[in-house]
Amino acid sequence: MSGHSKWNNIKRKKEKTDGARAKIFTKIGREIAVAVREGGGDPSSNSKLKDCIAKAKANNVPNDNIDRIIKKALGDGDKNSYENMFYEGYGPNGVAVIVETLTDNRNRTAGDLRHYFDKCGGNLGQTGCVSFLFERKGVIIIANEDIDEDKIMEDCMEAGADDFTVEDDVVEIMTDPTALLSVRDALETKGYTFESAEVEYLPTTTTDVTDEEQLAKMERLLEMLEDNDDVQNVWHNGNLPVSDEDDD
Repeated sequence: MSGHSKWNNIKRKKEKTDGARAKIFTKIGREIAVAVREGGGDPSSNSKLKDCIAKAKANNVPNDNIDRIIKKALGDGDKNSYENMFYEGYGPNGVAVIVETLTDNRNRTAGDLRHYFDKCGGNLGQTGCVSFLFERKGVIIIANEDIDEDKIMEDCMEAGADDFTVEDDVVEIMTDPTALLSVRDALETKGYTFESAEVEYLPTTTTDVTDEEQLAKMERLLEMLEDNDDVQNVWHNGNLPVSDEDDD
């Protein structure tokens, strides 16, 4: 399981059970609703909404669901007011963890997260306690469908990207956080479509987790965080062994 690859997170979520997929739909639905309230319901003029819709489609959210969420957010059907909150802490074996949430009750969310960390042998800390171990980067994911590496390199550099890597199934493009939207828009004009385009927290150092008990606790912590409807993203600097059965 990667601590920094958004695509690995997307793949892992795609492969989950129907019940877990419903949770993913709920999380993305919140993101779409917040984006609509902040910038309107037209993705052509609301870049955040455009990115949320791309993320929804990458996670197989039906178009009808997306349209329904947008219409609901534009009307008065949903009275919940969500706020974006970040929490930081240390998981088992000293693994640094950053959790992004969209919550309508910060006391409930903080209590839940504190319980998860405590239960798994970690501790929820103060803001800033681990963020210095991460670097904020814009990360754009493009499906790798017979992409010419020389061409994508040229297009990425022209668009203002910092770097890119080509894997079997995706191209992962790195940008400065402030340049994410301009790079995404520039690549879109060149005909590329995106699986996701978001600001990520990439670890600058990693912590190896080799002890089986500590590894089990860390995996349990990540599962508990992902199962919480308020949690949108989790980043960590753990270097966790990957089983042959796991695509991550």
